Amino acid sequence: MTSTLTPPAPQVQRSTRRWIALGILALAQFLVVLDASIVNIALPVLGDQLHMDTAALAWVITAYVLAFGGLLLLGGRLADRYGHRRVFLIGTAGFVAASALAGLSASSEMLLGARTLQGLSAALLAPAALALLTHLFPDSRDRAKALGVWGGVAGIGSAAGVLLGGVLTATLGWQSVFFVNVPVGAVVLIAVPLLITRDAPGARSALDIPGAATITGALIAAVGALSAVEQVGFAHPLTVGLAIAAVVLAVAFVFIERRSASPLVPLATFRNRSLTVGNIVMLLVGAGMVALFFALSVYMQAVLGFDALTTGLTQLPLAGALVVVAGLAPSIIHRLGTKPTLIGSLLVLAGGLVWLSLAPSTAVFALHILGPSLLIGVGMGGAFVSTTHLAVDGVEGGEAGLAGGLVNTSQQIGGALGLAVLSTIAAVRTSALLESGATTAEALTGGFSWLFLGAAAVTVIAAVAAGFAGRRAS
Repeated sequence: MTSTLTPPAPQVQRSTRRWIALGILALAQFLVVLDASIVNIALPVLGDQLHMDTAALAWVITAYVLAFGGLLLLGGRLADRYGHRRVFLIGTAGFVAASALAGLSASSEMLLGARTLQGLSAALLAPAALALLTHLFPDSRDRAKALGVWGGVAGIGSAAGVLLGGVLTATLGWQSVFFVNVPVGAVVLIAVPLLITRDAPGARSALDIPGAATITGALIAAVGALSAVEQVGFAHPLTVGLAIAAVVLAVAFVFIERRSASPLVPLATFRNRSLTVGNIVMLLVGAGMVALFFALSVYMQAVLGFDALTTGLTQLPLAGALVVVAGLAPSIIHRLGTKPTLIGSLLVLAGGLVWLSLAPSTAVFALHILGPSLLIGVGMGGAFVSTTHLAVDGVEGGEAGLAGGLVNTSQQIGGALGLAVLSTIAAVRTSALLESGATTAEALTGGFSWLFLGAAAVTVIAAVAAGFAGRRAS
């Protein structure tokens, strides 16, 4: 038996225009994913105008990731308890308000506060949106198509951040990377109440406050430790202290959940093999992809000499391949099964990363980067769709928010972990090459080559993990 959770029970239809509703939900998810990366290219200009040094600029990213990654599980449970549509709208409204505040920021303190509020709001929005998707599409084949759109949006958001960040910063200034969320978010806030019915009243179990406090603290400490690695190193007391705090709080959380009458995360949930494997794979894929886009952006600018706008435009082939494959993935999953599609996609992705690792310091985009980019886009498109499908397989409607919180948490924690570990590997290799007499461009290229190979290795491990998915996924 592969799952202890039953398929969702038949539900009252939540929308008569559910595909349009899906588009609106996907738009909101796109903003959440996009906002984790779109700010990167704007940081130098932003830092000059707000007088922020390098350490302070790192917190512009970290403040968002800490709040988002740390509060996702709590956000998912709040959505299950108080209503998925209600929590989604609250999260979206908060995200729009925080984006406006960020764009209006006249000081670093105001900006960091707005970024924290953005992350908190995203932690409410993201799991609630995925839960609404499962309610809109109870039929397995329609849900597979819907998850195809969803997975594609997640991948596109990651790739599009560099492109849009470059375009907006170059044409409208750094404030525009935040202001762009406001009109889009307003459309979402207007459309969702018109397209999706109110949440049905239901029994509300007690909220597991001790469990919520410990897991939120553990996740924030874990993400904080991984972020600290990039800034102060593995052995720094701050990194070690946060890592120890994360472990202690995680152990406390497990003890609390075993004894709680209404646990925040019922441990029996992880007996659903598809859900568990899906989250492991998402963590590993997130680790590889966040590191990839970080390194690719720096490689294009610092080694190949591209400006921000050109660097963004080079992501178009990857994003285009991702969109096409994400659209085809549901049909492929229907014919081959989730597990074969996922394993094949991950191996294609790993192949693209290995190919990219061969690019020299004098690379020509059309000769050395375009081919690997297309292969990576193909692999990402299939991997994100099938991983998301796997992670919500067999989840009851009352735990859909929890499942959404878990898969988003896995992606965020994986991204922070991958960036910390793989960027450190790249830095060590770069330093070694510089000491041996290599030029700066050659040394950076060698470091990024090791990073791409590391991301490929992580992706292969994810493919092995996917092989343990239950029979339902085959």
